[in-house]
This record gives sequence, structure tokens and C-alpha cells, in this order.
Amino acid sequence: MLNTPSSRRGMVVAPHHLAAQAGLSVLREGGNAVEAMVAAAAAIAVVYPHMNGIGGDGFWLIAEPGRPPIGIDACGAAAAAATSDMYRTQGHAVIPSRGPLAANTVAGTVSGWGAALDAAKGWSGRKLPLSRLLEDAVHYARDGASATGSQSRFTAEKRSELEGVPGFARIFLPDGKTPAPGSLFRQTDLASTLERIGTAGTEDFYRGELARALAEGLQRAGSPVALGDLEAHHARRVEPLSVRLRNAELYNMTPPTQGLASLMILGLFDRLADRQGITEADGFAHIHGLVEATKRAFLVRDRYVTDPARMTVDPRGFLTGAALADLAAKIDPARALPWPQSGPPADTIWMGAIDGAGRAVSFIQSVYWEFGSGVVAGDTGVLWQNRGSSFSLDEKAVNALAPGMRPFHTLNPALARFDDGRVMPYGTMGGEGQPQTQAAVFSRYGLLGQELQTAVTAPRWLLGRTWGAGTTNLKIESRIGDDVIEALRAAGHDVEVVTPFNDMMGHAGALVLHPDGTIQGASDCRSDGAVAAF
Repeated sequence: MLNTPSSRRGMVVAPHHLAAQAGLSVLREGGNAVEAMVAAAAAIAVVYPHMNGIGGDGFWLIAEPGRPPIGIDACGAAAAAATSDMYRTQGHAVIPSRGPLAANTVAGTVSGWGAALDAAKGWSGRKLPLSRLLEDAVHYARDGASATGSQSRFTAEKRSELEGVPGFARIFLPDGKTPAPGSLFRQTDLASTLERIGTAGTEDFYRGELARALAEGLQRAGSPVALGDLEAHHARRVEPLSVRLRNAELYNMTPPTQGLASLMILGLFDRLADRQGITEADGFAHIHGLVEATKRAFLVRDRYVTDPARMTVDPRGFLTGAALADLAAKIDPARALPWPQSGPPADTIWMGAIDGAGRAVSFIQSVYWEFGSGVVAGDTGVLWQNRGSSFSLDEKAVNALAPGMRPFHTLNPALARFDDGRVMPYGTMGGEGQPQTQAAVFSRYGLLGQELQTAVTAPRWLLGRTWGAGTTNLKIESRIGDDVIEALRAAGHDVEVVTPFNDMMGHAGALVLHPDGTIQGASDCRSDGAVAAF
């Protein structure tokens, strides 16, 4: 699909069509963009269980006309019992990536749903009960939804490392088998949990009957997360980071996310494009410029970004015009900076919503790796994340493990406000690839004038390691022109050509609200997603 759909009353984009439709149904009933996103977030946690779930973390950007955007940080901290000594005494030199010891942080995304709904309480319009917002998710969990090809594929690929983890096989290997694509996949325990949240509220996940059931299940499995850790958790409302481009103000999340890197890449490229006169999308100058900007941004990210309580610098200092101009001047327009860096894999979803009143949401939630830790918390049906496996047991590391510390997050939702009045929530899944795909999509549409859907569909690239890729070179989809690929190699890039529409390039999406009220949307053909509108 190369045409960009348009509507005027509301639009939702998600990497699974049922999640997009769940959000749209809320908009049709008079709900707002935040309510639509909660509905979509709950639904996608059910129908895309290998990529995200309510046992993970989430982040929001919410933009209301005439007001500064707000951010919601729903990232859980390390458990009180999760210490370096605990892992070492059990014979671990690093934190395991799967199993109970990987489930060492609180799952924050449900608290983010509650915080976002609180932020929208003063909005005009019909207020829908939480039970209604979770209605579609409950249905798909109890009565079933068709397993996607990616769920089937990743279940098969990761089965050997997950089937022995407490609770995994009972839920995700029904009758001992990998769900076939298109087969009916049910999660009845999760349906009951979602119903409980709908009636008791999101707080019950942390300080109620559900919290006690989650803590008991996690402790029985061998996780260090206890009831006290859940009770201590609260989502945070924050002021997003922002960067000024020639024609727009861009917003992204604060640390511990890599939102700083996302903004730096586009801030650097905007200055390169202005200096070099870059006007062509997907040519050598465009791709080389973004890749080199990525390297510079990642060097800053990897040196400084962690839990804000531990950071020694203000991330906003890297986003000033002077700082970006100085760093951009160090980028060679013809030669590649050597790149030995590596990054973590991840599984994530990004979704966007805009309602008829012009309120926009950019949202992302994740369980980190595909299927997270693999641990299902007792009889709740909640699959727990392994985000805390990214902590280091080296006490001198930037992302060192300590009780109450929040781990570094690849998650980062993005949003732009153009000088001409357009508002654009955009984002993707894909670990290290998230800021790179955001930069590709935004630069194509926002700086180089491509149509929105074309900007999402166009071939992409990835520097580093993500989503099943073990190498750290520059991977480029084969649809990029051979002349561009050869020019990149000649410039010193270690290029690996990969198949077109490759999953490792992320599942991107974007919405744009125009000043006349028209809303446009784009979804990624690499996903099972859709734009839903009315």
C-alpha cells in the first residue's frame, strides 16, 4: 500500500489490525485519544503476545492542542532483592536473559495506562469506563484470536530456551505445540486478569488483590520481585526532551530511555542536510548522514544514559543548537566512522492515536526480548518482562544493577509539532533500530517531502544488533539502489544486504494531523498492522 489514508474524526495506527480497530471503536463511541490508546494497548498485549504484554513497561507522549506535550514514564525499577551479590552467590557472572532471575524488575505499563487516563480527566467529551476500554482485549484473550505468523515463528525459534521456564509452556504451547499461523490462540487466565483490572482499576495491579496474586506467582517461580516492589511503584509524569529543527519541534522521552539519541540523530542530520544541501531521500548523502549521526548519538547515549537518579549530566545539554552544530561539524560527509559498538535485541510495539479534537498520543510498550523472561506469574496469565537482564553486575557500569534502579530502555515514543501547525506522532519497535527508523521516517516525510506512507514503506537500514541479528554492521534492505550500496561501501561502511521488508527493520507507523483537521496515517507492511479511521 503506497497511498496514505485520510480521515477527519479520528485515527489509530498499530502493528496489529485488531489493536487498531479496538482503539477506533473507542473513538467511535466518543472516547478520546488516550482512552483509545488504552484499548489498543490492552488488545495488542493479547494478540501480539510475543512482542509486548501487561507484564512489561510503557512510555507515553500526549499532546493536547495549545498545551506543551507531556510524557509518562511507566518503567519499573529493580526489585529490592535484586542485588549483584544475589546473582553472584547463585553462580552468575551476568544476569540471565531468560527465566525467573531475568524477571527482576516491576512491570510498569499498567500504571502508565492509569496515569494517562488521569492526565486526560479534564478533557471534554464522553468518559468511558475502564471495563469498556479493556472489552476487546478480554474478548480476544477469552474467546481467542488468530495466531500471527510472527508469533508462530518466534515461538518455534525460542522454544528451546523458554519451554522450561515456569508457566510458559502452559500458556504459549497449548497441547505442547507451537501455535500454527491462523490457529485460534486463547489466554483465559489473562482474560480474567484484564477483567479484574477493568473493574478494580489499574492500581489493583500494584496495591490490590491482583498485586498479591502476581507477587505470589513470581516468588513461587523464583523471581526476586515481591509484593513490596509492586506497592512501591508509580508511573511518573515528566517533561519530554525536545530538539529544534528548521521547520519543527521534536519531542521524545527522558532517560532512562534512548529518546535523547533519537532527537540527537535528527538534530544532527538537519544540520548536515542544511550544510550539504541534501534534498534526495534514500541517496548516499541521506543514508550516510543519518548513519553517521546515529554513531555520534549512540556514543553519547552509551556513555551517559541510565536512570536519571544516577546521571551526572543534563541530557538537554546535548540538544542545544550549539552542541549539535559542534558535533555535526565532526561528521565526515564522505567517510564512515569505524563502528565496533553493539546493542541489545528487543521486542516492542509502537502505536499512535489522534482524536477529533486534535489530541495526539504516541505510545510504546514492551517485554524487552520476544516473550520477555518467559515467566508467567502464577495463574494471572501475565508474562513478565526481562528488561532488567540489561543491567550490568559491574558496579562501575553506567547501567549497573542496584535495588530500586530503573534499567536503560530502548523504548522511545516520538512526536513532532511543525511550524505550519501539523502534529505527527510516530515510532517503531526494534531495539537499537528504533531511533534509526524514526530518523528515516521523519527525515523522509518531514525534511525531504516524501508522502507519509511512502516514508514508512521505503527500504530501511540498521546499524548495530537487534531483533535476532547478531552482527553489528550496517544492514540495508535490498531495495536500496546498488549504486547507493556501493557508494556506502566505498565510504568505509561495512554493509550487509538483507531481504526486503525485513522484520529486523522494525514495525513503524505514523499519523499526521493537518491544520484543517485532516488526519493521515501510515502503517508498516512488515507488520500485521493497519490504520483504522473514521
